[in-house]
Amino acid sequence: MQKIYQELNLQNVKPEIIRQIIQLSFLKVIRKDAIQANHQMTPDTIGLIMAFLIEKVTKIKEIKTVFDPAVGTANLLTTVMNQLKVNGDKDIVGYGIDNDEDMLEVASVSTELQHLNVKLYHQDAVTALDIPQCDLAISDLPIGYYPLDENAKNYQTRAKEGHSYVHHLLIEQSMNYLKPGAFGVFLVPSSLFQTKESQSFVKWIQSVAYLQGLINLPAELFANPNAQKSILLLQRQGGDSKQAAKVLLGEFPSFKDKAKFASFMDDVSKWVTTNLR
Repeated sequence: MQKIYQELNLQNVKPEIIRQIIQLSFLKVIRKDAIQANHQMTPDTIGLIMAFLIEKVTKIKEIKTVFDPAVGTANLLTTVMNQLKVNGDKDIVGYGIDNDEDMLEVASVSTELQHLNVKLYHQDAVTALDIPQCDLAISDLPIGYYPLDENAKNYQTRAKEGHSYVHHLLIEQSMNYLKPGAFGVFLVPSSLFQTKESQSFVKWIQSVAYLQGLINLPAELFANPNAQKSILLLQRQGGDSKQAAKVLLGEFPSFKDKAKFASFMDDVSKWVTTNLR
């Protein structure tokens, strides 16, 4: 293995190429070992779409810090950071939190090889974080119930009975560590607002943030319709933020239909100009 590694010359390879090499290697492992869903990395297609939306809705030159409360292998975080560094601040700092040591080991190697300034923390992201307030939050959120009810007792999005949804708690936690007017961009279940806890979740959103958008990913990406996911756009209240006159709703067309996809992206750009600028 050492001999093979020594043959690799990554000094002059662009960070995005290194990220793709690591991703392809990891995907091979995922297929062979049948890794559980919460351990699988966010696909490139989704990461690049999230980066596109971030570039549209934010003032990217002002984004100097970004964090992911469920960073995993850091594939999503590094995808977004690499895209932002092209047009934004070259010295952007990333923060990644995860309670899975194995995932963080992959994230550590990946960020080092890409020469990205990312600080990783091995901890439960529902507990207090040792990070500053940031300019952007992103995450492909884990789905399911959070087992430690004692840790969730101070969260407004906790369930009144039984265990709370971990994605609710992590969204609330993320907004706690965002600067006024900053965006949180999250990959969530498309059924996010169709559960019995959604009423209290919406009430919490209205108290601290603006719900600016919810866009379904193409149904073709999901073998099970019940597993379909969406991209949630939340903006923390304060600064020069305001509620968009028209919330961005819809579904991405098939990635295979380039004309429809390009048209949808144009519609997003027009929505930003009309509602956020």
